[in-house]
Amino acid sequence: MSTLSPPPGLQQTIDRLSYALRRALTFWRRSVQARVVASTVLLSALVVSIVGWILIQQTRDGLLDNRVDQVVAEVENETAQTREQLAAASGTDVDEAGQREDVVEPLISRGAARGFAVVLSPSVGTGSRLADGGAQFTQGLDTSSVPESLQQHFDEPAATAWTYTDITTTRPISGLPDGPGVVVGSQVTLPADNHTYTLYYIYSLDEERETMALVTRALLTAGVLLLLLVAGLAWLVARQVVTPIRMARRVAERLAAGQLQERLRVSGEDDLARLATSFNQMASNLQRQIRQLEELSRLQRRFVSDVSHELRTPLTTVRMAGDVLHDARASFDPVTARAAELLQLELDRFETLLADLLEISRFDAGAAVLEAEDVDLVDVARRVVDMTRALADQRHTQVVIEEPGHACLSEADPRRVERIVRNLVTNAIDHAEGRDIRLLVAGDEHSAAIAVRDHGVGLGPGESAMVFNRFWRADPARARTSGGTGLGLSISLEDAHLHGGWLQAWGRPGEGAQFRLTLPRRLSQPLRHSPLPLVPTDTLESA
Repeated sequence: MSTLSPPPGLQQTIDRLSYALRRALTFWRRSVQARVVASTVLLSALVVSIVGWILIQQTRDGLLDNRVDQVVAEVENETAQTREQLAAASGTDVDEAGQREDVVEPLISRGAARGFAVVLSPSVGTGSRLADGGAQFTQGLDTSSVPESLQQHFDEPAATAWTYTDITTTRPISGLPDGPGVVVGSQVTLPADNHTYTLYYIYSLDEERETMALVTRALLTAGVLLLLLVAGLAWLVARQVVTPIRMARRVAERLAAGQLQERLRVSGEDDLARLATSFNQMASNLQRQIRQLEELSRLQRRFVSDVSHELRTPLTTVRMAGDVLHDARASFDPVTARAAELLQLELDRFETLLADLLEISRFDAGAAVLEAEDVDLVDVARRVVDMTRALADQRHTQVVIEEPGHACLSEADPRRVERIVRNLVTNAIDHAEGRDIRLLVAGDEHSAAIAVRDHGVGLGPGESAMVFNRFWRADPARARTSGGTGLGLSISLEDAHLHGGWLQAWGRPGEGAQFRLTLPRRLSQPLRHSPLPLVPTDTLESA
């Protein structure tokens, strides 16, 4: 079943949006100025919104309260006049219907001039509603404009009351548009039938609505302008703070790249200027110390190189004399014969030390080169095991190879790789304390690796990094049995780096150690992973 792919145009749009989103997220993570400005604007927007909402509420309440007070006062005045008019009339002068007309018509006329509507309900106590009919009201007004709750309030004789409403008309009424309004109810008693009737006065709040709309627009405009001003000020302030930091970052990057003469420009006497001054002083001190260290390192490398080369000629002479004595030791007395043997052993060790010093001097001078070819690490492991078998037998140790069953190829210098593995195996034999040593080999299409696992004394915390230092020994009191110089692991690390590979160590006191060499399949390929774990699997299983 085939899956449907989006159209090319839609896919391009999605890709562009995804790219823009990634760019925006990257900019947000890297820009302190953007985060400061955005945070300031958001907080300011929150404060402005809260203050604006409070102001709008207070303005609205003030306008409505003022309008309601005005309306209630006007209603009470109209109702008082109506009551005076009814009090002046005799109950027998007119009938009830005519008296109702006399009450409501003047009010409707004045309402048309002043912008309010009037509704005269049926008599109180009948239980009827305005929607049932029988009410007299301003033409064009929908009696549903009087809320049911207010009508229920006046089911019995009650004092003047008011409520908000939504005005609805059947035709336009001058001064009374559809929309929000206020209804005020007040009762009068007709002398003709001595019944109580409720007068409802309906006033529009359209002017107050327009005023609130104007106030809201003004506050919104002022708020937007204020936020823009705050954003601009925050951007300027953040720029003043971030710009020196960015300059310091760029100068620090150039210093890290080796441009030790770079300095920050100091202007003013504020905290940022003092920071720039301190930064420049630190850079100057670092430059001076680095140059001193470079000079010392150069002198040290030259000394080692000169001494190593100068010692080769006298060492050759001494070697020749030592060989003569060693060959003739059978004719010497036992003490002299033993001295000849010791001389030969120490000359061998001295030659090894001199060769290691010369190799280190080549690394320091950057003169080490690779003679690369495809190397099978399985074959390297076998050769190293054969070369170190005599030493392993002497220490009652067995070196076991765990092969993957296929070739583990890497483009490398076979001499240097073999030297690395030999140093690792010899070091493991020295510290295995008679226990077996495992030599693990693995490889894939990207890399190949060899791990040497012993179960000897192990390494303490922090020693896995120090073990590659020159002449470093975990236990200075421990005797060397392999005649090592203390430079083997340092040279091995340099050889691994020369291939673009890794040489790493793991160890725990009493649980042994594991050294892992990882080489890329091709010299030009960056190394991203190793086919063998650094922490031994037997340790993980026991944990």
